[in-house]
Amino acid sequence: MLLTISGLPGSGTTTVSRLISEKYNLEMISAGEVFRSLAKEYGMTLAEFGALAESDESIDIKIDERQKEISNTRDDIILEGRLAGHMAEKALKVWIKASVDVRVQRIVSREGSSFKDKLDETIEREASEAVRYRTIYGIDISDFSIYDLVVDSENWNQFQIANIISCAIDNCSYSNV
Repeated sequence: MLLTISGLPGSGTTTVSRLISEKYNLEMISAGEVFRSLAKEYGMTLAEFGALAESDESIDIKIDERQKEISNTRDDIILEGRLAGHMAEKALKVWIKASVDVRVQRIVSREGSSFKDKLDETIEREASEAVRYRTIYGIDISDFSIYDLVVDSENWNQFQIANIISCAIDNCSYSNV
């Protein structure tokens, strides 16, 4: 089974991906964790690293090409990341969404800092990513038309969302899932 789970920061993609990974014994590949670890290696904040990625598209391309390669050569994985649904040709594709205020509150709860600081950082980061995705790939990140399932994480907790995705997985007619 190949599954992609995508969404903006704080929407719950990583948490839900881990739950699905455990339930179905799937390896999880997270683009966000790769991006965060690269930012740390460079000694930069996510916003600073995002700005660097704007001027050096090889950073995004490297992460995304790796996901594309994995999706074309491996089975029984979850690709988790903003563009994972675009990188995997044949997969059950899920987008998890939530309002910016809810997402930022979650980010503050997990990382600390003030709501205003994280809101400003999140808005800057998402604007940077949107420009990069459009410039590099011609992708409009706000277009959900490629996704098989869009779930609002304001309406359900992580366990309920995992159950919704499990229903899709268990009843999926895709030959590759």
